[in-house]
Amino acid sequence: MLLRNPFTKTLFDSRRSLVGWTLAIVAVGAMYASFWPTMQTPEMEQALDAYPEGLLEAFNYTDLTSAAGYLGGAVFGLLVPLLVAVFAIATGTRAVAGDEEAGTLDLLLAHPVGRVRLALHRFAALLVGLVLIGGLLGLSLIGLSGPAGFDGVGAGELLATSAQLVLFGATFGALAFAIGAATGSRGAALGGSAGVAVLAYLANAVLPQVDGVAWLQNLSPFHWYLDGDPLVNGLQTTGPLLLLATTAVLVAAGTYLFTRRDIAV
Repeated sequence: MLLRNPFTKTLFDSRRSLVGWTLAIVAVGAMYASFWPTMQTPEMEQALDAYPEGLLEAFNYTDLTSAAGYLGGAVFGLLVPLLVAVFAIATGTRAVAGDEEAGTLDLLLAHPVGRVRLALHRFAALLVGLVLIGGLLGLSLIGLSGPAGFDGVGAGELLATSAQLVLFGATFGALAFAIGAATGSRGAALGGSAGVAVLAYLANAVLPQVDGVAWLQNLSPFHWYLDGDPLVNGLQTTGPLLLLATTAVLVAAGTYLFTRRDIAV
């Protein structure tokens, strides 16, 4: 019975890749977080002083003197969100376009499964994966907070930042889902959403240093994700709402366009 439901079947089919992605992202986040004690040495401070300020800003390493600043840059600021975006884009691309390019979507829809139900269940499975990744990452960092000495960063702040990371991933997953559902092309979904992700990162990390275009940072999901410094101030409002609204619009648009076009056979 579970395998007749698009939601549970998607989770069952992707269980191995989901476990692999989860373990990899949590391991990367925990590894970089565990380096925090080594950042508090005079030698490391001198080494960081040798780097150009613009380069440190591009990699979100502007404040490495506090635990919140370090975690915001080394863990939540660069590699972990990029890995989450890659996972979400890859999963969102497969949600509809994967079956369509494989020639199995028409067979799937021959069963009593409507297009709207199929699309929403597939995206719901993506959200479950993101929640699993964000939840385990947050819990692993809470477990490290004592031994690594994350002074000033409590469990609430770590879970809040992890929650905003989930919404960040959902936005890029929804973009890939929407393009794939609208076109039926994995190439278009993967290329389009990856291109937007790169531009969004540049808008947040590089363009603020360029006169006249710094305002583009406000349009970047990378900016919405960490705006308000949740590692210091806890769960924010504006950024998460923008991520949530963008995700909802993209999922609704992709589902609608999916129901309006012919399926490639």
